[in-house]
Amino acid sequence: MFDFLKNLDNDLKNALLIQLRNLWTHTSTAIEGNTLTLGETAFVLEEGLTIAGKSLKDHQEVVGHARAIDFVYACLEQGRTFTEVDLFALHKAVQTEVVFDVYKPVGGWKIEPNSTVGVVGGKQVIFEYAPPADVPMLMADWFRLFDDECRNITCGSWQQALNAYVRLHITFVRIHPFFDGNGRLSRLVSNFPVLKAGLPPIIIPREQRKAYIDALSAYHHSVGQIRRGDMLLPEAGHLKLFTGFCHKAWQSSRELVEEVQRKQQARRK
Repeated sequence: MFDFLKNLDNDLKNALLIQLRNLWTHTSTAIEGNTLTLGETAFVLEEGLTIAGKSLKDHQEVVGHARAIDFVYACLEQGRTFTEVDLFALHKAVQTEVVFDVYKPVGGWKIEPNSTVGVVGGKQVIFEYAPPADVPMLMADWFRLFDDECRNITCGSWQQALNAYVRLHITFVRIHPFFDGNGRLSRLVSNFPVLKAGLPPIIIPREQRKAYIDALSAYHHSVGQIRRGDMLLPEAGHLKLFTGFCHKAWQSSRELVEEVQRKQQARRK
């Protein structure tokens, strides 16, 4: 399946995939406000049971995110092109709460403007994402970038995979093509070239949420709002902060892989 799973006994391979799924799902949903702990997330996904006192929404989010991970794996295993239809399917997976609102489409581009508030240099700043009318054209550009990153990735190249992840992640967030779920989706789709390189996914730690948001905010503040026809990645030199953050964040999944590999080596002695 992936190079980081090579030469592992089946039970260790399956255990590693479960650990990665649980950690990836927990951290990505927790960054967005999900209250389930890592242990509770693992329990829900492995046992199919609910946690007393936790909301239905929290349960739906982790189940939906785990299914989205399976979808990403399936796309890579099949070796097919990742398309707009696939992205919409991922959005439906992570955006599990039923929303009866024509202005908040699930599985479709946003139709209302969206923005967020960040802090840069000690001052609060409003960041406006791409205007809704510009999203289809900008996402067509993003898919071209995505295809280039996946096509040119070299198996086993950690630095190349890191750079690809950063470029896809920060441009997706800059566009913010959906009314909600953009963060979880960016952390999923940006891992396509990483996984294609045979490496474990980059997983953003929940404990580093502020540093993560600060790094994104610093870049968005430096380049401004994106509109149709704009470069997806202006001022590439400003990516240094976010790249450094993602490099450190990668350690969590790398440690899981290294631990399982040590177990495998111990069996062979």
